[in-house]
Amino acid sequence: MPNRAINSGLFFPAPGADMSADQLRAPDHGPRRKRRHLLAFLAIAHLLGLLSSLDALMSVRTAQGSVAWMVSLNAAPVVAVPAYWIFGRTKFQGYVIGRRDEDSRLHHELEDKMSLVHPFRVALPPGERHVGAIERLAKMPIVGGNEVELLIDGQATFDSILQGIAQARDYVLVQYYIFRDDRIGRAFQQAMMAKAREGVRVYFLYDEIGSYKLPAGFLAELSAAGVEVRRFHSTRGSGNRFQLNFRNHRKIVIVDGHSGWLGGLNVGDEYLGRDTRIGAWRDTHLRLYGPATLCLQLSFVEDWHWATDEVPPLEWTPVLAQSDLPVLVLPSGPADRFETASLMVQHVIGSAHRRLWISSPYFVPDEGVLGALKLAALRGVDVRILIPERPDNPLTYYAAYAFVGPLIEAGVSIHRYQAGFLHAKTFLVDDLATSVGTVNLDNRSFRLNFEITAWVMDKDFAARTEEMFVRDFGQARTMTLDELDQKAWWFRLFSRAAYLTAPLL
Repeated sequence: MPNRAINSGLFFPAPGADMSADQLRAPDHGPRRKRRHLLAFLAIAHLLGLLSSLDALMSVRTAQGSVAWMVSLNAAPVVAVPAYWIFGRTKFQGYVIGRRDEDSRLHHELEDKMSLVHPFRVALPPGERHVGAIERLAKMPIVGGNEVELLIDGQATFDSILQGIAQARDYVLVQYYIFRDDRIGRAFQQAMMAKAREGVRVYFLYDEIGSYKLPAGFLAELSAAGVEVRRFHSTRGSGNRFQLNFRNHRKIVIVDGHSGWLGGLNVGDEYLGRDTRIGAWRDTHLRLYGPATLCLQLSFVEDWHWATDEVPPLEWTPVLAQSDLPVLVLPSGPADRFETASLMVQHVIGSAHRRLWISSPYFVPDEGVLGALKLAALRGVDVRILIPERPDNPLTYYAAYAFVGPLIEAGVSIHRYQAGFLHAKTFLVDDLATSVGTVNLDNRSFRLNFEITAWVMDKDFAARTEEMFVRDFGQARTMTLDELDQKAWWFRLFSRAAYLTAPLL
């Protein structure tokens, strides 16, 4: 039976049966073709990995990041190549900054307007002339004639901003990284719509990635009321089409060119402690009144110009406050010629003589900042870093354990805030300089995000900031070397792996 079955043609053709050439090749044609396709795919992937690694070598701003990308692009190109072209590049192509591009139309359009601020430039005393380096980074002067209010936590901040919007007579500029459709988001929406219906010009700019959950209906309501609504296109431009890594992290509100707000708070109920998962939210914001608001306004105009190719007609005549606080506004971002945020932080650390207190929710600094912190502590500066105990990003939580040991050994005090989630981005340098803004001490803020920082050079304001820090330190615990030594091996391993991912993000 078996022989007859085999010979009958069930498995092989009977002798003399006719078969075409395609039929004769059929049994092995499919596997061979699949293998050829797979080999061709892998060859193309490795070629793209090689070319992408050359781009990483020439463009990634840190040596660690270049090495990490080059290894992964050549070892696992199928995964790494698309990841690199979506997340890996650190230069934002095409964004024209008027203060830096002297041939741009935007530069010429804004140069005359900003010249009105220069008469209010503050002459620095001889002992503080090192601050001039930050002026050159910012491409803006330290200007006097300002009033500055320190706003602690969400309720005080949102009350101040909404009151300012209600008092607007000419225009309102609103820019946020995260904007929610929730209770506080609706309060902002109604405030903007009410002013637009009164005939006040309202411009609303939001980041397309940070606010990706913002419903189309929410935006349509704003537009229907007369609000000019635009999104900041991090993917706009031929060189950025596949990029998801650049974010406009700025939080700015400006009213009539004289009052401005900036700091750590986005617009969402969690910033008022209404998110039961996160709990209490600790943050810091600033209200400016005076010529420094026009420097803040310039940053908004540059971002609006990127989104729309337009420059809105705004007021550029400085308004003086009764007080005379010197303020420097420093925008930074991936379109800058230098790594503005990182250089700013390193310079400030190096200039501290007696005290350096820092609050940052995401503390994963690069080698330059780590070295500067160690040197400051070794020369006797009181260096204290305040970070959250309960983070909203597990990677940053674990990464901190990879490098805090050497900082503590050098004399840096690391404090973990216990009374909720700490999100404030604040510096206090000696008894004079205070900064509040959006910059975190991590790779993203240093190299990938568009950020904004305000520096206030005033002893009385520094004293108010000191009181705020003292209260926060009173609700924090101090990390010790014993605590680090007691961590399990797997915890230390995971912490190191989390830290090594920092240059890639």
